[in-house]
Amino acid sequence: MLSYPQLAAIRLGYGLSPLADPPADPQALVRSVGSAGPDARSFSMARDYRPHRIRNHDLNQRKGGPDRPALKRLRETVRDLGMRAPQVRIARAVDDRGGFGERLVQFWADHFTVVTGNLFDAVASAAFVDEAIRPHLAGRFADLMLAAETHPRMITYLDQVQSVGPNSSAGKRGRGVNENLAREMIELHSLGADSGYAQADVRQLALLLTGLTFRPVRDTGSFFNKAWAEPGSFRVLGKAYERGDDDGAIRQAIEDLAAHDATARHIARKLAVHFVADDPAAELVNRLAGAFRDSGGDLPTLYLVLAEAPELRGCFRQKVRQPLDYIVAALRACGLTGADVLALDQRQFTNLVLGGMALMGQRWGRPRGPDGWPEDASAWATAQGLAGRIDWTMRLLPKLLPEPPDPRAVLETALGDSASEVLRRAVPRAESPAEGLALILASPDFNRR
Repeated sequence: MLSYPQLAAIRLGYGLSPLADPPADPQALVRSVGSAGPDARSFSMARDYRPHRIRNHDLNQRKGGPDRPALKRLRETVRDLGMRAPQVRIARAVDDRGGFGERLVQFWADHFTVVTGNLFDAVASAAFVDEAIRPHLAGRFADLMLAAETHPRMITYLDQVQSVGPNSSAGKRGRGVNENLAREMIELHSLGADSGYAQADVRQLALLLTGLTFRPVRDTGSFFNKAWAEPGSFRVLGKAYERGDDDGAIRQAIEDLAAHDATARHIARKLAVHFVADDPAAELVNRLAGAFRDSGGDLPTLYLVLAEAPELRGCFRQKVRQPLDYIVAALRACGLTGADVLALDQRQFTNLVLGGMALMGQRWGRPRGPDGWPEDASAWATAQGLAGRIDWTMRLLPKLLPEPPDPRAVLETALGDSASEVLRRAVPRAESPAEGLALILASPDFNRR
């Protein structure tokens, strides 16, 4: 039987590594989430995005026409920044002792989905994760939600920059309301679909959100423009909000959405689906929802319920690893470090790591829509997806391993006592270390957690 540290590393983390022992118990695992907070490598809108956008604007508006050589150099700089972001994310995941913190970064970044988009959007999306997600991993859900909804990347991704109150001073010149952010705030980020809200609630929230915008060349920190804000009072889910001179009513509406009973159940189910089973037990969802309500949305309280859940063992191998999860787990199992990942040049990283994810059906930063990546096994255990995993294991992974590890050691490291007898017999008979490693990483034992 797998020990608890091994079980939790496989189910809640990014798998086992020969370089570090996982946290010993649920409490230690939850404490380890703190390691996934912002660090010196974190991206910033103020440092990494805004100066380049201003420079891009100035070069395009130059008297005599755009300075095209300078624009080309600028875009190369921004492209390099955007490519560095996934490299840092994956390096941190490879190094995270428990793995749970970095898995939560991915979970919440997917819950509050933004896409990489163009060159500048890729940098803004990296800053979104480091400014909105990481600082609030171990806080309240309401604070996480506020940071995510009001971050410039969310505002631009969901077209809030186009939303103007029809009776505001700007709206009187013919601009209108965009409901995208309001709809996703209710349907995806808080209450969930089929939770009893009405279109009128979406419309009223959209009117309340007017004034929340982002102008990269002009804004320096505040993203509320009163000239765009619809005046008056708004009723969302039965509660009235009065427009003031700032974004206070918007903040209160987000706080109320975060505290809604339907939000507790929606978040509870999403956590259970992502970490435990595609169709989780109602008892687990109820325990998580109760912890959410009783703690006021305190996230470490939810994480501890999840870390202590007997369903982790009872539903073992009922989740198919998504490509990012699979690749990070494989790198860890083979003894690679974050430093090894960061040492790859841009072409190597793109071809060997991001290219591998794409082969498996998951292009970095490009989910299909604001609902993020699919969770169900059928989305990933496809013929094409499994062929991509085998191809990556046989063709690309060896290029990351100058000296392939002993596959028998990897078998013990990655799977411990959970390896099937069929796999234990097959690996020692492999004709080469590369073939033995491929047998492990292509097996259902490794592809499911």
